[in-house]
Amino acid sequence: MKVYEWVSNGTEETSSFAQAIARKLQAKDVLLLEGDLGAGKTTFTKGIALGLGINRTVSSPTFTIIKEYHGRLPLYHMDVYRLQDSSEDLGFDEYFEGEGVTIVEWAHLIEDQLPDEYLSISIYRIGDEERKFELKPFGKRYELLCEELFV
Repeated sequence: MKVYEWVSNGTEETSSFAQAIARKLQAKDVLLLEGDLGAGKTTFTKGIALGLGINRTVSSPTFTIIKEYHGRLPLYHMDVYRLQDSSEDLGFDEYFEGEGVTIVEWAHLIEDQLPDEYLSISIYRIGDEERKFELKPFGKRYELLCEELFV
């Protein structure tokens, strides 16, 4: 599998990158975000929301697990960090197969419930403001998406 890398020099660049991705997203697209606390997962998600035309303030759903926002496509923002049991049925598949885009933070914690195809995005802190993004496409849809982004 090909891994695509991109480096951001700050939150504005991260937001612009996320907005570029959002413009290419379709219903049923699933993005998995991994990264340490403070790596920029929520900043990235805010950029996706802007790119989808969502004007509401986006915040991490750490305590609610799932937040929904409405724009060009609905955005289902999940943070599964606090889930006690990965086998707990919270209806994730309904979101993955829904009419919107799903973003899952800490997705490795519900690995057994994830769809077969998705775009995995790992964010690494390489400086105070710099972040390295590693995008790994799982499935033809996401391979094409990455190829379009990194032409």
